[in-house]
Amino acid sequence: MKDFDYIIIGGGCAGLSLAFELDTHSKLKDKSLAIIEPRNEYKKDKTWSFWKVASHNFDDCVKKSWDNFTINIPNHLKHIECKNMPYQSIDSGLFYHKIISRLKQNNNVHFFKNINEVNTENSFIFNSVSETSDNKSNLWQHFSGLEIETSKDLFDETIFNLMDFDCDQKNSVHFFYTLPYSKKKALIETTWISDLNNASLKDYDIQLKDYIENKLKIKNYKINFQETGAIPLFHPTNIKKLNQIEIGTAGGMTRLSTGYTFLNIQAQSRYIRKNIENIKNTKIFSIEKKYQFLDNIFLKVLKNNPDKMAKIFYKMFNCSPNTVINFLSNKSNILEDISIISKMPKWVFLKQLF
Repeated sequence: MKDFDYIIIGGGCAGLSLAFELDTHSKLKDKSLAIIEPRNEYKKDKTWSFWKVASHNFDDCVKKSWDNFTINIPNHLKHIECKNMPYQSIDSGLFYHKIISRLKQNNNVHFFKNINEVNTENSFIFNSVSETSDNKSNLWQHFSGLEIETSKDLFDETIFNLMDFDCDQKNSVHFFYTLPYSKKKALIETTWISDLNNASLKDYDIQLKDYIENKLKIKNYKINFQETGAIPLFHPTNIKKLNQIEIGTAGGMTRLSTGYTFLNIQAQSRYIRKNIENIKNTKIFSIEKKYQFLDNIFLKVLKNNPDKMAKIFYKMFNCSPNTVINFLSNKSNILEDISIISKMPKWVFLKQLF
């Protein structure tokens, strides 16, 4: 078995982002990299969306950007402008193609399907595969989405719907999410925040069909793409190893209160690239402690008060758009934090501190 300087376990968003970051900054010119990924081919399988609060390497993979969005609960709707920090949606197919095409040109980068095909003893390992499958009782953000196409112009492509809470909650937190890519195409998702033990929440196809046909009043459409996933709203427990660090969701890059991960992965990749020569002695990159603290309280409130969460999310957007977006994207200052906290129901949150 061949030795490699670096091994990346998992060739998904985190693993490929790191490999791309290292390669584009010539960190693999004299170093070898093995990427362990079992899939046979790369094709579009996910959509990653976020507010652009920081630059990233993948502007050419952005399928659509929006400067306006809405959020609604029964009988109430907010229209919010976000021109300073547009909401972007990355097409994973374009993302994969861009990175794989580049990496294939570097003779120091090799792909393997199984970790047993390489020698790990003398390598530094970046692991993006988390062990979360047994934690079904914890909170997850689980979802399914359809990219649909209509024959007529039915969508306003200038504005997306971030959260539509006007739907059956089933004693959990449930909303629909609509990203209109054009007047005829949109991604529509049903999203739940709950544990994974309740099978009645997972009839995603029925939920989506009902929402599209009865809420959006779209009867004739074709399905171009479907995605289904589950984001753990908890950090996996990792055993510290001298020659290994965790990246991506496995490395705590998911913002627990929102599920947003993509830009955190890019920040972690830049940090690793800047410190790659001394990576064994480099401090682990992490989301700022204040967000970890606030997210833990928020998730306790959510778990114990699912019926209150739609109004809590809605009231959060009583703050200025920049304040909310900065807070949700780990960019808020202390005044913005205070502004967000002031909009929350005090007693409900205070009870979770004790």
